[in-house]
Amino acid sequence: MNETIEGILSHYSVREFTDQALTKAEIDLLVKSAQAASTSSFVQAYSIIGVSDMALRESLSEIAGNQPYVIKTGQFFVFVADLSRHHKIGEARDVATDSLSSMERLLVATIDATLAAQNMAIAAESMGLGICYIGGIRNDLAKVAELLHIPDYATPLFGLTVGHPTANSAPKPRLSSELVYHENQYQEKTMDDFIQYDNSIRDYYTARTGGNRVEGWTDQIERGLKHSTRLDLKSFLESKKLGKK
Repeated sequence: MNETIEGILSHYSVREFTDQALTKAEIDLLVKSAQAASTSSFVQAYSIIGVSDMALRESLSEIAGNQPYVIKTGQFFVFVADLSRHHKIGEARDVATDSLSSMERLLVATIDATLAAQNMAIAAESMGLGICYIGGIRNDLAKVAELLHIPDYATPLFGLTVGHPTANSAPKPRLSSELVYHENQYQEKTMDDFIQYDNSIRDYYTARTGGNRVEGWTDQIERGLKHSTRLDLKSFLESKKLGKK
């Protein structure tokens, strides 16, 4: 155990922030930390958009389900899988860019952006800041792309809100390592293997909500399986010339 690991294991999402804006120095340090993440074959296929304009934040918050912590926060970042730079290089060097429309390239760009975001999240928490990922911007990626002027060969993926928390919380219990880690080959689990974890999550929600939410993890997953969401993503990505083959 060391300070870095202690920080990682202490993570929890923050949804209530002061309205104190991050300083330029803090933002610069967070972006540099993000850029220090591993990147596949050094392609660096991502961009980060910092959204400080309150009108833009309000529009993005509405898209994300009216989440107030998109607006009231230190800074709101949008992470973009970005192959547009690579397309520009190909055109300038008179090289075909058809490969940029492959699913593999989209996956690489998505992984690059995600690794960068997690680096930023860990850096932010080490600075005493709180974070929350915002997947809700995918409720209407076309509108997000329009608002942020995202070019072809690029797509927004998720937001990351970073700011000064108004209160402390505690980490939500994760699956036991035995349910996640497999040695040498995948080991199938049964529903019985989830009973203990279900109980711990049920206790967590009961305590946190004063009994207003009482459900286990498998109950939560079951509820999610009953609804298909964001079925327009494939057509949107293809419209941005991504993941077409």
